[in-house]
Amino acid sequence: MSNILVTGVAGFIASRTARKLLENGESVVGVDNINDYYDKRLKHHRLKELKEFPNFVFYKVDIENRETLSDVFLNHKIDAIINLAARAGVRYSIKNPDVYLTTNAHGTLNLLELMREHDITKMVLASSSSLYAGQKMPFTEDLAVNRPVSPYAVTKKAAEVLAYSYHYLFGLDISILRYFTVYGPAGRPDMSYFRFIKWIDEGKELILYGSGEQKRDFTYVDDIVNGTIKALKPLGYEIINLGDNNPHTMLEMISMIEKGFSKKAVIKYLPVQRADVDATWADISKAKRILDWEPKISLNDGIEKTIQWYLENRELIKKIEIDLSV
Repeated sequence: MSNILVTGVAGFIASRTARKLLENGESVVGVDNINDYYDKRLKHHRLKELKEFPNFVFYKVDIENRETLSDVFLNHKIDAIINLAARAGVRYSIKNPDVYLTTNAHGTLNLLELMREHDITKMVLASSSSLYAGQKMPFTEDLAVNRPVSPYAVTKKAAEVLAYSYHYLFGLDISILRYFTVYGPAGRPDMSYFRFIKWIDEGKELILYGSGEQKRDFTYVDDIVNGTIKALKPLGYEIINLGDNNPHTMLEMISMIEKGFSKKAVIKYLPVQRADVDATWADISKAKRILDWEPKISLNDGIEKTIQWYLENRELIKKIEIDLSV
């Protein structure tokens, strides 16, 4: 049984990852600062489920604060780190780039330094398909990603190259995972599918940036979780795409949600955001080869599962406000 530190544990992907590890019999030390980027009630909802496991310990800690983060390492013998703590969202990063840099880059640096101090060799680091903007599709890991189009992508790139330097200098074993448009139950309210589900169910106007023909490689969260856990094995230093390898348009996804509720969306089209990309599409041949991983859940099935979770938690979701500025 391993003792795994999961950062950002009250977040969407991290909470699902922690839960899977706990179900597998591992011990999880979770840290999260419970920031107010979106409604805290959703974070506490996820955290409440994790606290039901006896092999879970939680600390309200910010990875930007090395002093308090260090106490966690002193209190527990950590075998590996899954770093999922991050400021997410392309649009908000344009409005508030400072916090993205301090969390995504400096927070990662703090963890790398503490790994050195405590002789921890393994980290799985979450990165993003946002790095590939403007590149030829399907995106492969060997593409040069030196023209990020948002502060969010810049800070993810910074975390990646910091990790490489610590691998090179100190022999740390780091798996970098570039996630592609993750969706599923208990997701972030700033993500399009979450908004679309809520708006269609409540009969409210659905705000869509662009024509809706933009394509995304939507990837179900449990598939992402399985790939993340597989990446805990020794790899040296690798960058690996985790995506569905089957892009769909935004309008296709909306149609699936409409079918799930037997309701028609009332769509308000707004101009596309400058930092948004036309399409994402992951080449996952490396994930298949190195991790023996490929996605199992289709977008249609994943949307059905997400709507089912939404219906089971409708009273909670009704209270959650959606910030249209992000």
